[in-house]
Amino acid sequence: MRRTPRYHRPMVDRRRFLELATACATTLWLPRSAWSQPRLRSDPFALGVASGSPTHESIVLWTRIARSALPWTGSGEITVRWELADDDKFKRIVRKGQAIASPALAHSVHVEVSGLDPDRWYFYRFQAGDSQSPVGRTRTFPAPDAVATRLRIAYASCQRWEHGYFSAYRHMKNDDPDVVLFLGDYIYEYPNAKNAVRVPTGGWVRTLDEFRARYALHKSDQDLRAMHAACPWLVVWDDHEVQNDYGGTSAGSSGISAPDFAALRMAAYQAYYEHMPLPSSVLTRAVAGLADGAEMRIFSTVRFGTLASLYLIDDRQYRTPQVCNRDGKTGSSNVDPAQCAEWLDPVRTLLGAHQERWLDDAFAHGSAGWNVLGQQTVFGARDFRQGRRQSFWNDGWDGYPAARARMIASMRKNALANPVVLGGDIHQNWVGHVKADYADPRSAAIGVEFCGTSISSRSDGGPADAQLARNPHFVFADAERRGYGIVDLTPKSLSTSLRVVDDVTVRDTSIATLARFSVEAGRSAIVAE
Repeated sequence: MRRTPRYHRPMVDRRRFLELATACATTLWLPRSAWSQPRLRSDPFALGVASGSPTHESIVLWTRIARSALPWTGSGEITVRWELADDDKFKRIVRKGQAIASPALAHSVHVEVSGLDPDRWYFYRFQAGDSQSPVGRTRTFPAPDAVATRLRIAYASCQRWEHGYFSAYRHMKNDDPDVVLFLGDYIYEYPNAKNAVRVPTGGWVRTLDEFRARYALHKSDQDLRAMHAACPWLVVWDDHEVQNDYGGTSAGSSGISAPDFAALRMAAYQAYYEHMPLPSSVLTRAVAGLADGAEMRIFSTVRFGTLASLYLIDDRQYRTPQVCNRDGKTGSSNVDPAQCAEWLDPVRTLLGAHQERWLDDAFAHGSAGWNVLGQQTVFGARDFRQGRRQSFWNDGWDGYPAARARMIASMRKNALANPVVLGGDIHQNWVGHVKADYADPRSAAIGVEFCGTSISSRSDGGPADAQLARNPHFVFADAERRGYGIVDLTPKSLSTSLRVVDDVTVRDTSIATLARFSVEAGRSAIVAE
């Protein structure tokens, strides 16, 4: 008999969560009487360290005490010391403190350090009992009004455990970015895959404990851990952090039914917070609020001096469900718009009305240099035409053409300087121009787009050449290679390198540059180098 999956709701009320979040983010030394130091069984920092959410004066430091190190199941609070220094030998410590790793948050720690100098590299580490973590390296951004002359962004997405190793991160570390922009699908909820390179522990991910275990599995990859420790990350999610092709409060399609999707989403969101270097403010109504459908606000914007504004966008949490799926199923389908009456409905949204208003206001105060949007998927229209009928995938921007038109209208109304849209999700590299009207090939280009391939996830979209010919606003496409992208920004130009590994099924694989493109500031024109 098939058992119905259960979804465990964490018993943490709002007041208690806020107390925990404050304790985890403290920048003060606790009195010795407040220490909680049980004897740990193994390395408590086996999941590594990370930093993220950088501003010109603050950073979030993260770690999680590994479950294997806990002295017993259900272990209580553990006190973790932390230090931030100017040097990797920790001779010039600029901040230090202690934080509580609570079992209610999977013994994760989120230290929110503020009052730092702008445009500086720092080093950090944690200590629990007699164990010391690896040393992490992080940085603050330049002040919003400071002149900045260079920014290197690495963008990546889609790292499925079964499909290969995360070796791309070893090469990304050597490329020495200032920040990693991770655009979704950090984990996958699937139990296995055909021809798996490595098999994940556990089956379908459905409960809070199972989500925690899947994150721990991914963080056991040494190259991913090393990249987290190398520089700060800015992160957004896509669908597989919850369920394949889910939309808002509507279930997607993962091969199993979700009798209580709200509880599944709640568990997934909590686990995401527990494992990402995010401030506690993203949980607008704490963990308890997630049970009532409260948002977890991950959309945000941050300035990098006068050089760039970076916008992180959430296209999953607030969207209206996809329409015209085959056989009325949940999830996604390829759709002919001519056969779908709801396709052009202006009420339908990918970002939600509140996020759309926020983004419009952010564009009004955007950078005079570059404006970089980090979001989940390909932005430009891709017609997979079969004969005379059009065919568009309804899960991405193509499935929400009115929402895309509003985004473009906002860019134009606010005279947004040098828009650059970065995406992931599709496991392919696509490079193109953001058009004022994708239905009119003669319309002006108002920005550029670089949609990246996956870290390891396989592509199932078929050869890209024929698709490229049918969608001339794109200038390059490749469906074969895995890897990441590097974007170099200066006041005068942008240069993007598509970095691809030779064989994702080999741990010690090599790296190459598949293609390189440049864009001159003030001109929305992509030039192949």
